[in-house]
Amino acid sequence: MTNHDEAAAVRPLALAWVSRHLEVGERIVRAEALQGGITAEMRRLTISTRDGGARDLVLRTFVNVAHAEDWLNREAAALTLLAGTGVPAPGLVAVDQTATHCEYPSLLMTHLAGRTVLDDEGLETHVPLLARQLVAIHALRPAERLPEYVALTTADTVVVPKGADAAVWAAAIDVIRKPAPPYAGRFLHRDFQPGNVLFDVPPSRPAGARITGVVDWAATSWGPADLDVAHCSTNLAILHGPAWGLRFAEAYEEAGGVLAAAASERLYWRVRDGLACSEEVQQMAQPWREAGRAELTTRAVEERLNAYVTALMNALG
Repeated sequence: MTNHDEAAAVRPLALAWVSRHLEVGERIVRAEALQGGITAEMRRLTISTRDGGARDLVLRTFVNVAHAEDWLNREAAALTLLAGTGVPAPGLVAVDQTATHCEYPSLLMTHLAGRTVLDDEGLETHVPLLARQLVAIHALRPAERLPEYVALTTADTVVVPKGADAAVWAAAIDVIRKPAPPYAGRFLHRDFQPGNVLFDVPPSRPAGARITGVVDWAATSWGPADLDVAHCSTNLAILHGPAWGLRFAEAYEEAGGVLAAAASERLYWRVRDGLACSEEVQQMAQPWREAGRAELTTRAVEERLNAYVTALMNALG
C-alpha cells in the first residue's frame, strides 16, 4: 500500500480490520488523509478490485476522543437508517466503536463523489439546495427515537468577542437564560453546514449544481428543526456574511420546512447556536482556512459572528 503523505498512514490493527471487510481478491493500494475533520482523522482508502478496477472507502478514526463510542453508535445507526431514503449519505461498511479490533474507535464507510463548496460564488443556487436537503432530512421518521439533543452552551460560558456591543450581547445572553421553547421533535443532523455537504458543480454551468452527499452524522439527535436551521445559518453567516445567515431560514421555509411560529422562539434557537459558536471560534476557523479560506482568521470569525448576533437581535429581538 502506498500513502499519499505521512498523515495518511493507516495503523496496523486498523489496516487488518479494514482488510477483513473487503471482498475476496480486493486490497488497499493507497491511503490519503482528508482535510476538514475537527474531532476525527479521515482517510480515503483506494481499493483495487478483482476485475482490475478501483473503488474508494473512507476510514473515520477517533483518537483520544471522550465521546467516540456514542458518536460512532449514532453515526452507524444514522447511516443504516439513511440507506435507501434518498438522502445522499455514505453507506456503512463496518464500525468498531469500542476499539475492539482497531487501535482507536473507527468507522468504515463508502466514499461519496463531490466536494465541499466554501467560497462565495454560486450562493444563490447553493443556499436553496442546502435548505431543500435539510427539509428532506427533517422529514425522516426513524423507527426508534434518537437521543434528545444536547445544548452545551449556557449563559455563563458565552465568550463575548472583543469590540462587540456589550448591551447587544447581554440581551442575547438573556434570551438563552429562559427555558427552551416547546417544539415538535424532528430527526436532526445536528452539524448540518456547508463543510459537511458535498456538491457537484459543473464548471460550464454553475447553476446546475447538485448535492451529492451529506457527511458526518455522528451527532444525530431528536429535537427542533429550528436547531439545525440555526446551526447552518450561523455557519453561512460566518462564511459569507450575516445576510446569508438570515437568508437560510427563509430558504428553509420556502422549501417546505416548518419553523417555530413565534419570533421569540425562533430568536431563542438562532441566538443559542450563535452564542454556542462563540466558544468554538478557533476550532471553526482552522478547517476553513485549511480548505482555502485563509482570510477567516480567528479575529475575522469573531467579527462576523458579532455582526450576525447583532443582525439577529435587530431582526427578531
